[in-house]
Amino acid sequence: MSPLALLGLGLALGIRHATDPDHVVAVMAISSRTRRWLPAAGLGAVWGLGHTLTLFVVGALIILFNLAVPPRVGLALELAVAIALIAVGALNLGHRHRHHDGDAGPAGATPPPLPAARAFVVGLLHGLAGSAAVALLVLSLIHDPLWACGYLLVFGVGTLIGMVLVTTGFAAPFTLAARRWPGLDHSIRFATGTLSIAFGMWLAWQIGVVDGLFTTTPHWTPQ
Repeated sequence: MSPLALLGLGLALGIRHATDPDHVVAVMAISSRTRRWLPAAGLGAVWGLGHTLTLFVVGALIILFNLAVPPRVGLALELAVAIALIAVGALNLGHRHRHHDGDAGPAGATPPPLPAARAFVVGLLHGLAGSAAVALLVLSLIHDPLWACGYLLVFGVGTLIGMVLVTTGFAAPFTLAARRWPGLDHSIRFATGTLSIAFGMWLAWQIGVVDGLFTTTPHWTPQ
């Protein structure tokens, strides 16, 4: 396969990468805190930008300097993603609780959406956790370091595009439904927040106990 064809494949795989369960859960929780689809899509783009930045920088360092990632370090980076999912979910539930207690403004008010900076940080963590796996995959396909780094960049751009599509696909019908049925947005924030916490806790269990991060013999397979 020619390098240009591989770059095209990288773009397609990057778009598909955006649909990974941990990514979808994160952006669902993030975008559920705004009633408008355009700002929600913007948050998805900011998340994708953060993901692309760390994915490219760390992945390029692994490729150019032939770095090895110890299992405990790889698992710790993945644990950071689990913690971020729990934190994002808790923010959703916390805002919902304060709203219904009347501490966050008049009844019927919508809490402010998750700040772009926070979405960017969550994207950074996701990209950091996946950088080693993507870099190792690239090295198995492309032996030229510069082309391999180009693949990483295109893959990251594909992930950004895919994340905007995923976020818009979730936010657009949610926006229409919330306008038709007032109060539905609170239920959706509660549902996505609970899902984010549950998925984050399950992921933390898998990483800490099943994969052995908290034991003396961690085993990690980049994926």
